Amino acid sequence: MTNELEVLVWLVGLTIFMWLPYILAHIVNVGLMEALTYRGDGEPLPDWAARAKRAHYNAIENLAPFAALVIVAHLTNVNNDVTASAALAFFWFRVAHYIVYTLGIPFGRTLTFAGSWLAQICFLYQIVVA
Repeated sequence: MTNELEVLVWLVGLTIFMWLPYILAHIVNVGLMEALTYRGDGEPLPDWAARAKRAHYNAIENLAPFAALVIVAHLTNVNNDVTASAALAFFWFRVAHYIVYTLGIPFGRTLTFAGSWLAQICFLYQIVVA
């Protein structure tokens, strides 16, 4: 397995678990039975949990283009030090994005998103020029 594919697997694993904090906050907020029977769906989440939910959605939205880049690079044999570094940078920027978005750190969300976007652009460039 290439480094890029391995990073993709780890990113998918991370994204799979990002829903847990805001779901647990919802259960704490409305109670287990209310959460399981959907009666508590209209109740607002605590601010941090609402941000975690939005960060999770953003992670899902950005997973698709990243996965496409990794798969295309793998199928066309365009794997090199730049794609490996870009994949790793993308992963850590997404980890940081989730954390700073959930914590509500000013400018953190934008900076980490921009970093992950630039990592994808580097990856795309390697595929296009190959």
